[in-house]
Amino acid sequence: MRFAARHLWLGLATAPIVGFFALPILYLLAVSLKTKDDVLNGAFWPTAPTLANWPAAFEAANVVGFIVNSVTVSLLAGFLTIVLTLPSAYAVLRLKIGGKWLSDVTLSSYMAPPIVALIPLFFLLKTSGLLDTRIGLVLIYGLANVPVAFWLLTPFLRRMPIEIEQAAAIDGAGPFRILLQIVVPILSPGIVATFIIVTVLAYNEFLFASAFTFSDATRTLPVGISLFQGDRLVNFGQMAAASLAGIAPVYLIALFMQRYLVSGLAHGAVK
Repeated sequence: MRFAARHLWLGLATAPIVGFFALPILYLLAVSLKTKDDVLNGAFWPTAPTLANWPAAFEAANVVGFIVNSVTVSLLAGFLTIVLTLPSAYAVLRLKIGGKWLSDVTLSSYMAPPIVALIPLFFLLKTSGLLDTRIGLVLIYGLANVPVAFWLLTPFLRRMPIEIEQAAAIDGAGPFRILLQIVVPILSPGIVATFIIVTVLAYNEFLFASAFTFSDATRTLPVGISLFQGDRLVNFGQMAAASLAGIAPVYLIALFMQRYLVSGLAHGAVK
């Protein structure tokens, strides 16, 4: 009885929190079922629910193609970020390369507003022939999220006992071998958690994608959703349907990798 009562009180306590975070999703669902008149009347739930917005959204824009572009670009960019950041963080923290200033500069570089890099990156991609390509976005996102990944991976590396690496070095292992065979397996929860976070950041990015892509073959989902806004009318119902469809891949990734994400963030939060 005490166990059941305890779970009941726990459920009652967490219900408002769950409801608060689920409210935007429920509102998107409600808007996707509304007619244009229902959208204008301001009611939360539609008075005459309709599924017409869903096929109309996929007919009005290449939503599936936008989702595929976003998933492809964000996953590749996340992988590139981890490949660049993990050895860099290891070199700074363990091998003391660059001193403390390099770590501070890496973290502070993320503080600058992204728009200041818009014009230089535009001409750089144009000169290299990567403008309006998915590989161009992969390179930009992969490099832009390095400071975030560095900041997230640093606590994991600091908490890892250095004696393990020292023992491997005594046995003749070099830094690269230590990183691949010892550090990576031990830090795998943190690496996966960092990968998920930087992947979601790349998936949601709008500024660079809107400036560097011009065709449906390369546009990502945030840019594609903006196409539902016309000169005089915003198709809120279709936009909500496309948004819900675009949310699904992120939720699936988080669902399948939830164990690693929770474990990694829990270990990284402990100093």
